[in-house]
This record gives sequence, structure tokens and C-alpha cells, in this order.
Amino acid sequence: MTLPMIDLADALKARAVMTADDVLAIRRVAWPDGKIDAVEADAIFALNDAIAAPPAEWVAFFVEAITAYVVQQQAPTGYVDDAKAAWLMARIDADGRVESRAELETLVKILEVAVNVPDKLKAYALRQIEAVVTSGAGPTRSGTLDPGSINATEVTLLRRMLFAAAGDGPGCISQGEAELLFRLKAATMGAANAPEWKTLFVQAVGNHLMAHSDYQPLSRDRAGELDAFMNDTHMSVGGFLGRMGQSLASGAFLDLFGAKPAKPDHDAAVAADRAIAPGEAAWLKAQVDADGTLDDFEKALLAFVADESGRPAF
Repeated sequence: MTLPMIDLADALKARAVMTADDVLAIRRVAWPDGKIDAVEADAIFALNDAIAAPPAEWVAFFVEAITAYVVQQQAPTGYVDDAKAAWLMARIDADGRVESRAELETLVKILEVAVNVPDKLKAYALRQIEAVVTSGAGPTRSGTLDPGSINATEVTLLRRMLFAAAGDGPGCISQGEAELLFRLKAATMGAANAPEWKTLFVQAVGNHLMAHSDYQPLSRDRAGELDAFMNDTHMSVGGFLGRMGQSLASGAFLDLFGAKPAKPDHDAAVAADRAIAPGEAAWLKAQVDADGTLDDFEKALLAFVADESGRPAF
């Protein structure tokens, strides 16, 4: 279906207008087999670049199609490889920055639905939302731009990105993400921000300090090994059990699947997480002292930490 998709995209680019009916036509042409190939993905991006004011149906299709192409159409499913990550960043950067709501939504969606993505894509996504917020120019706004403020849409996107399964700190907020939040706070202090922004700042930085996790998703290579192991249909049951016994003896089986760790005491683990370690206290103090003032956000954060941990942070 590549050629019909190219022809339809070229016609719409020439017209420079898109309707909901056009989006339905694109769905029918591009997706009869449930897959988006590389040529179609490039055509979809080019069409997104060419249409200044697409309908909401286009944003939904763009996010769905590009996410499927990047995340779901190579083995192991759910992992973004280096080539797809590089392609996505290059397509978005073709005009210098995230240019449309569809592009930013796609970045967030990929982090939400993927099991893991390359670190460079995680860092790239965070840079894009930071640039949108600090410049005041970008796809999340409508009407007059207001540089240096955070609106409700941006708070929602930030929250989704920070807590995404394939984000920089899966299961918790990483130090890099927490420091991003401090930079955004400094850049938007005193502006007409959405009320939700302060809540997100306190909750997310508090999460970084008191909600630690050792969870790390399998790497793409290790997930591929696991897929190959599980999908091997050439061995009999007896052969499989024999292989498993050999693997157990050699330690390879445990290396692949991981040994089951001893179950920690839940209450002790929660208490340990809530306690602020000396290194964490020093990091927090450095962030708070950076501008020489104690602002309302920082006061709220320190109060939250003291309440949750049972003692002042520093």
C-alpha cells in the first residue's frame, strides 16, 4: 500500500488542507494490514510537516501510526532500537525543533507504551518539553504565546513523561528528571503558571528522594535472547528439559532469567525509602541554595519531605 499512500499524501500536501474525511482515507490506505512501513512512516511525517492546521483526528492517527512503527514492528516487540530512535529524532529535528502537537504527543506516547528505549531518546524527549516550556513557543499552546510559564497542558505532558514506563527513571523519578524540574521552576518562577505545576514539582521531586526502586527493564539484547528461547519450537519437551538442566548446572539459565532475590521486609523497605540519605540531603540543599532564596515551591517540598520522612531533609 506504499504507492497509494504516497499519492494521497502528495495530493493533500498540494492542497495544504486536511479534513477528518481525509484522515479516514489515509487510515484505509496506509493501514489495511495493520503495519506502517518505512516509506509510509516518512510520508506521514512529511504530511504532518506540510499541514499547518490538521484536525484532531490527524493527531490521533499520527501518534498511533508512528508509535506502532517505532515500538511494535520489530523484535523484540516493545523495544525501540537505536536505528528507530535515530530516525525519529532526525524526523522531528528536520525543522529544528518539535513543530507540532502530534510530534510531542508521539514522543510521550512512545515512552508510555515501550518497555525500554535508548537513553539518548529519553534525554531527547526531556529536552523537547523543557524547550517548549522555557521558550513559550511550541505545539502545546494555542493563541498568544507566553514565554516562561507552564500551562495545564504542559503539566499533563510533563507528568506523563516523568512517570512513563520507559522514561529516564522507570518506577521512580531520576536525578536528571528532578534537576529538570528545578530548572523549570527557576525559569517560570513568578509567572502565571497552572496550579497543577506546584503539585507536580513537589510530588515528583519528593518521589526522587523517597521512592527508590532497583527495577530496570531488560535491555533490548537480553529481551531478544529471551524471545528466541521462548519461541524455539525445534526441541522436544524432553530436549527442552535436558537443556534446562544443563543451563541450571552452568548458571546460564539463571543468568538469562535472573535468580529470585530474597524477599525484603516490606515495612523496613518503605522506611528505608522514606529516609533521606546524607547524599540526597546534600543534593537537595545544593538545589535549594542555588539561587540564594527559599521560594514557595521549595518550602512546600521541604514540608512534604519532613512530613513523609518524619524529620527535616537537612
